[in-house]
Amino acid sequence: MARGYLNRPQLTAQRFIPDPFTASARMYKTGDLARYGADGNIEFLGRGDDQVKIRGFRIELGEIEAVLAQHPAVKQAVVLARATDPNSNTDDKRLLAYVVLHREAAASSNGHHALSSETLRQHLQQHLPDYMVPQAVMLLAKLPLNANGKLDRQKLPGPEQAASQRAYVAPRTATEQAIAEVWAEVLRRDHSKISAEDNFFDLGGHSLLATQVVSRLRQRFLVEISMRAIFDRPTVSGLGEAVDQAQPIACEKEEIGITRAPREAYRASN
Repeated sequence: MARGYLNRPQLTAQRFIPDPFTASARMYKTGDLARYGADGNIEFLGRGDDQVKIRGFRIELGEIEAVLAQHPAVKQAVVLARATDPNSNTDDKRLLAYVVLHREAAASSNGHHALSSETLRQHLQQHLPDYMVPQAVMLLAKLPLNANGKLDRQKLPGPEQAASQRAYVAPRTATEQAIAEVWAEVLRRDHSKISAEDNFFDLGGHSLLATQVVSRLRQRFLVEISMRAIFDRPTVSGLGEAVDQAQPIACEKEEIGITRAPREAYRASN
């Protein structure tokens, strides 16, 4: 598969270990934990580290936490991978980040230049590939702890809980109303409960669903809207401004049908 990690000798030594069964060979330590059952089958137990796999990409959660901690306003950061739909049997997950700010930054967050969740997402986008950027970054006053003083991950709120705590703002324009309807279709939500200030990613959206939103908006408004727009302006109101400012499609493309070729012509050519 590989001989090691490029320019990362410590990680190579940690992951590519000597094979105890074959001389001069090596094994790759995946981090998966498993055990042999009495019947000889192998039972998967989970991970021995904080690596997760989301839509085909292997992601180290600690790497994302380290980048968040580099922001001068961040005091603590935790990143989790949670199921997109807890009631579904699929293994589709999304990344969620929880951040506690330093006291000075938290105190100034009530001012005009507030440090927002989207600001921290932009910070991550500057240092990480898109698939490693959490779909929601939630600002907390403190992290929940258990009786032993350790982080209680089960008590960390879902993004829907954070969204429900914000005041509902009805879509104010026809464009915003249409965007709320498109979001409702893609996210399978009641469009009447989608606020103009709701964040697409806080509601459970991700890059694959964003592709569907952009495609439907292009068809509905006949404008050139890019994928970047929904990442730069992830709220209904923000995306509404992007749609209103977008250039109209030069001309509606005609559908190209496949016509049936006469069989006689095909036989004659052979």
